[in-house]
Amino acid sequence: MRAESEKSMWQIKPKVRNSRLTATQINEKYEKGEHRIVTETNREKLPNFVDALKRNEYMEVRPFYQRRSRWDIERQSKLIESFIINIPVPPIFLYEQSFNSYEVMDGQQRITAIDDFYKNKFALKGLDLWPELNGLTYSELPNKIRAGLDRRAISSIVLLTESAQEEEDAIFLRQLVFERLNTGGIKLERQEIRNSLGSGLFNNLLFKLARLDNFRYIWELPKYEVEEDTNHKLPIYETAFFKKMEDIEVVLRFFALRHMEQYRYGIQGFLDLYMIRSKKFNAKDCEVLENLFTNTLETSIAIFGGDTFRVYEKGAFSGKSRKGVYDAVMVSLSEFTDEFDRLIEKKDFIIRQTIDLFESQGISSVTGRASTKADLENRIDFFRQIFASALVN
Repeated sequence: MRAESEKSMWQIKPKVRNSRLTATQINEKYEKGEHRIVTETNREKLPNFVDALKRNEYMEVRPFYQRRSRWDIERQSKLIESFIINIPVPPIFLYEQSFNSYEVMDGQQRITAIDDFYKNKFALKGLDLWPELNGLTYSELPNKIRAGLDRRAISSIVLLTESAQEEEDAIFLRQLVFERLNTGGIKLERQEIRNSLGSGLFNNLLFKLARLDNFRYIWELPKYEVEEDTNHKLPIYETAFFKKMEDIEVVLRFFALRHMEQYRYGIQGFLDLYMIRSKKFNAKDCEVLENLFTNTLETSIAIFGGDTFRVYEKGAFSGKSRKGVYDAVMVSLSEFTDEFDRLIEKKDFIIRQTIDLFESQGISSVTGRASTKADLENRIDFFRQIFASALVN
């Protein structure tokens, strides 16, 4: 089953990344300006910058819950102190979506800290050189300090739309720039980058599905609670799987690997590609995909119970759920949507066949780290055959 927009998402074939060119071809490519970035640099006084943020469609700063990382008040305060004492602050990086409309590529935390402080949303805390300012909001600062802060400016480097002629090239280029920026000294995971550049209905759907009780149960995460969206100190934020957005990536893997015939660029590159193409999905597409994911996951659990996506070894299913088993079970099972009830009735047969699979092929063959197209297709086909045989036995 595929959503309507999925049926046409590959009509324009992805470009072949040719790594073998002659010196002449390389020179010609460079002269054409391919894969070279066009930028401009701006500086704006902090009060003017904060005022500009109020304008509709001026700058898209991603919501906190969709980044899962946030500076605490002490770190935000240190940034404000840096402005006060005139320590150079790294520039923010923006992408020009349209004339005078920008998307934040790097610097969201700095922008949020500046904006929140000018709006008196937090009081300074943990300052070293100016401890006497601790406990004060912007409006409570002594007038000389406030005037000095207002003289400071934030620099921005803008990646102009001229950097790429085609939308897909532009997104890949933005992603590459984003990936190579030093974001506050914190290395961003691949899914964090996808999320930061992939706003839209489908991206929102990934978060929604990752909150499902069944999904959280399988990956040993606590049930979703609304406080997650605003309180980054909850225990769940200490879970690497959650903090690195692996849960969101796992949901994405299901949707992308259903299109194995288009697989290229390696698993991470293919997830990037699917995410880029998904920007055209509409509300109806997302509804279809949501139902497909939800029903497939529920059917998996109805068949395998507490052993869903686990490996079988030494006479029992054990350990945590594995991504390799998840990929193979979910993708293959989604091909049998009209037979879910019958497959649940045949769960004992399916479990016996799964045990035989692990015993005959070995754990590494079913869950292996290899992610070539052939490896992924083989793992998916193992379970495709199990489900197909269950329907005729």
